[in-house]
Amino acid sequence: MKKRIIAFGASSSKNSINKQLASWAASQLEDVEVNLLDLNDYEMPIFSVDKEQETGIPQLAHDFKEQLRAVDGIIISLAEHNGSFSAAFKNIFDWASRIEKSMWLDKPMFLLATSPGARGGKSVLNGAVNDFPHRGGKVVSSFSLPSFGKNFSEEGIVDGELKKAFEGQSEIFEETL
Repeated sequence: MKKRIIAFGASSSKNSINKQLASWAASQLEDVEVNLLDLNDYEMPIFSVDKEQETGIPQLAHDFKEQLRAVDGIIISLAEHNGSFSAAFKNIFDWASRIEKSMWLDKPMFLLATSPGARGGKSVLNGAVNDFPHRGGKVVSSFSLPSFGKNFSEEGIVDGELKKAFEGQSEIFEETL
């Protein structure tokens, strides 16, 4: 039976480089069924306790959580906005985390990040690698791709050393599925 994974770029940009990286990373796995999500399909009011008390948790948060529940593993490529999560991702995270304590449901996770700059989203990636295990995330692999425009093409990662580092992390993730 094929393993099922979910992959998404943690950005609402229609041309998200993180969505491109997440999609490509998922395509590198063998014998898996991939569900590529678009965060724009989960746009909700900005989270607040007051809104939750007034109207409850939005159905879209439940829908997102069901997507997580239905898979064997999760690939996220995190967009870095001012050193942290994008507002779109953080809002979905905030709403969906109210459904139950374990946000990531102890699913194996491969966390990625990229950016146009030389650090490749390392700040947001490090934050997620350190935080997600406290929220039910089994982070088994992580990879940062610096200078997206220079190091990525339609064929994938073009720098040999970076590609080898990615492949090592991808293999670890694939073995945990």
